[in-house]
Amino acid sequence: MSGIHLLPDLLISQIAAGEVIERPAAALKEIVENSLDAGAGEVRVDLEEGGIRLLRVADDGAGIAPDDLPLALARHATSKIGSLEELERVASLGFRGEALASIAAVARLTLTSRASGEAHAWVIAAQDGRAQPPEPAALARGTVVEVRDLFFNTPARRKFLKTPATEYGHCEEALRRLALAHPETAFELRHNAKVVWRVPAQDGAARILALLGEAFGQAARSLDAPAGDLRLSGMLSLPAYSRAGADSQYLYVNGRFVRDKLLNHAVREAYRDVLHHQRFPAYALFLELPPEGVDVNVHPAKTEVRFRQGQAVHQFVFHALQQALGRQRGGPEAEAGVSPVPAGGRFEGLDSRFRGNEASGGGHAGAPAWGQTRMPLRAAEPAAYYQMVSNALADDTPPLKKGAGGFLRRQMSLPRPMTFPPRLRPSPNLVASTSSPKTPTA
Repeated sequence: MSGIHLLPDLLISQIAAGEVIERPAAALKEIVENSLDAGAGEVRVDLEEGGIRLLRVADDGAGIAPDDLPLALARHATSKIGSLEELERVASLGFRGEALASIAAVARLTLTSRASGEAHAWVIAAQDGRAQPPEPAALARGTVVEVRDLFFNTPARRKFLKTPATEYGHCEEALRRLALAHPETAFELRHNAKVVWRVPAQDGAARILALLGEAFGQAARSLDAPAGDLRLSGMLSLPAYSRAGADSQYLYVNGRFVRDKLLNHAVREAYRDVLHHQRFPAYALFLELPPEGVDVNVHPAKTEVRFRQGQAVHQFVFHALQQALGRQRGGPEAEAGVSPVPAGGRFEGLDSRFRGNEASGGGHAGAPAWGQTRMPLRAAEPAAYYQMVSNALADDTPPLKKGAGGFLRRQMSLPRPMTFPPRLRPSPNLVASTSSPKTPTA
């Protein structure tokens, strides 16, 4: 057994790349996030063979100073945070300082950038984690990142990549998620020198309709539910429009696409009584809350988060969606608009068991009281829905009456329990007679 030894720097970077860069789509996500953090007004993406052979991202952002180019390819180097306090309130998409270094360890990377006020651009190239000295280059503005031959020096990882068509699908989906969250930025996607789609800078609703399609737009309604420090906005489909899979579900927390079990459960519960359990709704929802109320430093890919008051967030999302869906079924509220919250931005009623500061799913006692603890929550009773059911029933059925909790309940006698005959068992003689006959002996 060998003794303990330090790992080489290249192997360390390649191990880190395995956590961050698993396929071309992951590299594309990290690079485009850097462009958005740099204030880019336009992002252009070029792919070849699904991003395996070439992945090129060009933006018109702030650019990188020549002296900072070597640091941009170094591990744990970033300009986005500098202390634990800034990490707890991070508002940028990236903050780990590992993306470009990890990509440079498993691909041939070229970084060209021109910072504001510079006479010309500078370019730096890296391969096997080793960067060359910067050299002068030509570029009007912004930054261009080229990634060629992903995993060329790690054949075992390259074997796990799928076909170019499959990898391209993942890249397109990654760019679509970022474009939905940043409608103020124009995006262009090219694959094998052909323009796949292009969206200009526009408002949020127009961006959602442009990327999710006309069919979704015809069956979707907008949502804007502010309440205290929380706000849920976006568009969601009506129950009449559903999908066979969860391929049109986009959920964001402070502009970051996430896969969160708590939020997904709240959405499913809101659709539970109006959508068949084998069908999936479509939506693009954006949850905003104070940065200190959510921990984004949970997973290297930054797609998982942890809420400080998980149950409060769950109840807010559930009631906001439930009330929005209830208003689409008719009634006087439907004429007022699609927003599920009155002008004052407050829901009515809050179950007493959710008033405390403690919360499941990441909450702890003594946490700052923000958002849900300062606002009442309760969706309006779906009287219109029950009235619709009442009209569909026979005329001789008893009328609806308001029961406990304010819900409309039908007062009707239940039928007598159904009785079943006793279980019949075959007699032993019958079993013996129907069994397979034995083979006669000679």
